[in-house]
Amino acid sequence: MQLDFGKLDGLVPAIIQDAASGRVLMVGFMNEQAWRQTVETGFATFFSRTRNKLWMKGETSGHRLEVKEIYTDCDTDSVVLKVVAHGPGVCHEGYESCFFRKLDGREWKVVDPKVYDEAAVYGGKQ
Repeated sequence: MQLDFGKLDGLVPAIIQDAASGRVLMVGFMNEQAWRQTVETGFATFFSRTRNKLWMKGETSGHRLEVKEIYTDCDTDSVVLKVVAHGPGVCHEGYESCFFRKLDGREWKVVDPKVYDEAAVYGGKQ
């Protein structure tokens, strides 16, 4: 269960993928403590680089990520978590996935509908 936390200042990228559809929902970062908490609780926990603290996805919104499977790459310095998302969306902007924009020529276009009102969930704090 060892991961290599030495390459990115103590962090590993965590790609979050819907276990049923395979869609990438988000990318986060984990330090060793977030990794251990994720494995122990079965719910995705990350390290916030901007807030410099641990956060369990869904602690504010209730949209938790239940971990079903975990994979690592050949260098053991990044992980993929296949999850069941509890809630209508993962993105704090109200979308199912954080990857709701697509490059169309030279312009980013929103290609997914909003699935929840982020202001109602987060109260204007994000």
